[in-house]
This record gives sequence, structure tokens and C-alpha cells, in this order.
Amino acid sequence: MKINFIGILLLAVLSSCVSKKEIFYLQDADDYNDNPIAYSDITIQPNDILNISVGALVPETAIPYNRNFSGNVNSNSIELIKLQGYLVSKDNTIDFPNLGKVSVEEKTTSQLEVYLKKRLSDEGHLLQPSVTIRILNAKVTVLGEVNKPGTYSFTEESITLLQAIGYAGDLTIRGKRDDVLVMREIGGVRKITHIDLTTSDWLEGPFYYVKPNDVIVINQNPPKVTSAGYVGDIATLLGLTSVILSVIILVTR
Repeated sequence: MKINFIGILLLAVLSSCVSKKEIFYLQDADDYNDNPIAYSDITIQPNDILNISVGALVPETAIPYNRNFSGNVNSNSIELIKLQGYLVSKDNTIDFPNLGKVSVEEKTTSQLEVYLKKRLSDEGHLLQPSVTIRILNAKVTVLGEVNKPGTYSFTEESITLLQAIGYAGDLTIRGKRDDVLVMREIGGVRKITHIDLTTSDWLEGPFYYVKPNDVIVINQNPPKVTSAGYVGDIATLLGLTSVILSVIILVTR
């Protein structure tokens, strides 16, 4: 009876341990050191809100093309600016002054800048126009086994997958690091991929950078890890062994 109890205790302790291989990120990072980064522009999607700033050789002539926010700058300014931005419709168009409906389908912000600039110049609307475009409502959603799940806005041109997870407070000990789901809409098609954060090969793939409206899902580890502690070093292991031996002595007296 005592032997059975000890066996059960040992199994319980061992099953509650998480190995370093299960929780350490980028374990082969040294193999990808000094590799060049492949930057990519963001493709405009339906429901994006665009801030389009237009300039010209004669500044006054560009006024009708700008939706300027007027008022004192405060914490709510960005939300008011969004209301005055250009909302991309479900058919991937915006309604632009004098040009009417403009298609933004499969265009990046830089490509749309070039397109608008060319039309404003070629059609005689402005002399030497300049166009600058930013997406105002870029956001990413992080769900599952993270410390702060939710939807996070970002103003940078792009952020990495690890930065997005950082916004959510990192994975909990129960998070499955070797199978992170990333859901992305590309050209009206939903793409789902699986990322192993314990390796580094994904750093050179298309999911290194987060795209606006991406959804990141962190699933839970198997039950034996769910109730886990973490054997992190020799001192912890020795302490755990000491407890086991103490219990064995008590039950075998």
C-alpha cells in the first residue's frame, strides 16, 4: 500500500513539471543571427480608416483634399481624427474629392500614395502634389493563454508577432508555445497558420510581422502541463527531491 502511494506521488510530481524545451522561446536563435530582415508593406483592407494628407506646390489648392482635425489636442484627438478619416468600404473603395470612388484593392499604403499622386497630377487637379497615407485603426487581437487577452491598437507601420504577444503580457505557463495559431485575411480569403515560438525558422516567414486585424490564439498545454509548476534549475530539482524523500521516510516508518 505504501509502495503504491509512493509511486502515485512520484508520478504526480513528474507530471507537474514543464521542461525548458516547452517554454523557452527561439531556442535555435543563434542559427538565425545577422540574417537580413524582409520588410513588407501593409495591404489595405475593408474597414481600414485612412489618414490621407495631400500637399501641392500651391498649398491652398490642396485644402479640399484634406480632412483636417480642428480643436485642442487631447487624449481623444485620435478618435476624432478617425471619424474624419477615409473609411475603406466592403468593396475596397474610398470616396476621394474630385476623383470619386477610388479602388484600393490589393494596394499597400505606398502604392495608393503613388496612384493618387499620379492621378492628381495627370488629371490637372494639383501642381506637383504629394500624398502621405497612414492606417489609423491598425489593431491585433490576442486570445487564450496570455496574461492580458484583448484587442490592441498600434500606430507603427508594422509590429512583430512577439511584440503583439508582449502587448498581451506574454504567455502564461499554461500557454502552448510550440503551436500558436495566427489567423489572417488576405484578399478576402482567411489564412490560418501554426507558429512554433520555441524555434526561430518563422522569423524569416510572412508571419514575422503582424498585419492589421490579425488574430493570435494561444491554446492550452495538455492537462499534465496545465497544472504545472516548472523545474527551472538544479536547485529547484534538489528541493523537489528532498520533499519526495521526506514523504517516503514518513510513510515507510
